[in-house]
Amino acid sequence: MVYLHFGNLLMTTPYYTLSDSNLINRRKFLRYTGSLAAAAVWSSIPQGVVAKNPRLSGYPFKLGVASGDPSPDGMVLWTRLAPEPLVGGGMPVEPVEVSWLLAEDEGLKKVVRKGTRVATPDWGHSVHVELEGLRPDRWYWYQFKVGNDTSPVGRTRTTPAYHTTPDELRFAFVSCQHYESGYYTAYDHLVEESPDLVVHLGDYIYEYAGIDGRVRKHTGDEIISVEDYRNRYALYKSDPSLQSAHAAAPWLVTWDDHEVDNNYADEVSEQPDVSREAFLQRRANAYKAYYETMPLRKAQLPHGPDMPLYRNVPYGDLAYFHVLDTRQYRSDQPCGDKTQAPCPEVLDTRATLLGAHQREWMMHSMRNSEAKWNVLAQQVMMARADRKPGADITISMDQWPGYEMERRRILNFIKDEQVNNSVVLTGDIHRNWANELIVDFDQSDGQSVATEFVGTSISSGGDGQDQPKDVEALLSENPFVKYHNNERGYVSCRVTPGEWRADYRTVPYVTRPGAPVNTRASFIVESGKPVLNRV
Repeated sequence: MVYLHFGNLLMTTPYYTLSDSNLINRRKFLRYTGSLAAAAVWSSIPQGVVAKNPRLSGYPFKLGVASGDPSPDGMVLWTRLAPEPLVGGGMPVEPVEVSWLLAEDEGLKKVVRKGTRVATPDWGHSVHVELEGLRPDRWYWYQFKVGNDTSPVGRTRTTPAYHTTPDELRFAFVSCQHYESGYYTAYDHLVEESPDLVVHLGDYIYEYAGIDGRVRKHTGDEIISVEDYRNRYALYKSDPSLQSAHAAAPWLVTWDDHEVDNNYADEVSEQPDVSREAFLQRRANAYKAYYETMPLRKAQLPHGPDMPLYRNVPYGDLAYFHVLDTRQYRSDQPCGDKTQAPCPEVLDTRATLLGAHQREWMMHSMRNSEAKWNVLAQQVMMARADRKPGADITISMDQWPGYEMERRRILNFIKDEQVNNSVVLTGDIHRNWANELIVDFDQSDGQSVATEFVGTSISSGGDGQDQPKDVEALLSENPFVKYHNNERGYVSCRVTPGEWRADYRTVPYVTRPGAPVNTRASFIVESGKPVLNRV
């Protein structure tokens, strides 16, 4: 099915099925849905009967609540009704009315907004409430209700007003939370820090089939259908630590590869025997479930196998988040998707991670930004780290070094345009890195034009170690790398007009609950000086 959004209504129109014989090509599909959207005229009254007191098989808010994409006057509030979350949700096949309220106090006595939304089966009975007209730079609390059941209370906040410079922003960024690999203990410690914002850089779920003998187990086989993806997100969201982190602060989310398929590149699957058409169908399924599960605005609503995820989120004039998507528009990995010696295609000027439109949008946004700090919230490491000691070079082809000319183009742009304090936030790699970014990494004495903080995983990779065996050789081979660590955790950041501080917060184990948290390293970047100073 194709799902079209008109105001508060969600409508379905026919789409291709999983049968290859019924697939239509992507261009025809997009043209078809566009004409349907232009022709449709809908009233504000939901079609069909809406259940206000549905008979449910259990508590409907087992997946918790969330908020996201904050602005100076609003944000998105989210929940999804699922009394039986691991088997499709367990909701009746009918629209359900959901009440919501927003208050200025945790006890929900000072209500400032309230209303209803219709949760439809076509969108997994998910609810997205997009608010505006609120006061800037303050905390709010919210709750949902269906019949006599109320959700947990979530906390969220608006960002500072445009053209104001707050004293500070405190946020954390995270990525890569493989359910089978361990517990999400790092989130418990993150919540204790009470951040203003949480940034998730991808690999929210993993698509693989369940494997016996691990800490926890995925339910089912490798996921393909919409219901498969819904059930996998439900499994992950059933984790109480993850729910607690979502309820503690607004989130800013983007995806990497495992939300669809490992190391995919635009229309190309990791598996060479999967057709383009079949993969686009899988991608449409995955993108749909992603939207259903995340606190995203209507502007991010997917249309079949396409979803406009890259966007800007300002935090006053202090920080400007340029949220990127390095999966949906990239060209295929030039020399395969492994870590290996570079092939000539690495220098192909046509190779791209962002696609031309997103790249030009990003450059325009950065060129016109008046923020003290410009933040690229994205997925894969930008520094070109040589993984092999000695004269030979091996690099990761799935990361920015596999697309070397576009990487250089962006860093040259930052240098030539003198973009204020460019900081790159990265996930994906399951290790902590702190990098100074130079345009040409073959010039080891080149000037740093930006800094990159790479956060490790929440759980992916299992238990780690503070000092991996290869750290000394890696740091010696790559002098622009100032820190490297192989534990699980997150990066906690405090940003002021004058400096950016990043604390690498790690837990020593994830294969059992209850791990303590450590600050393994801290760095400060002074405004106007793109170098890393270890504290």
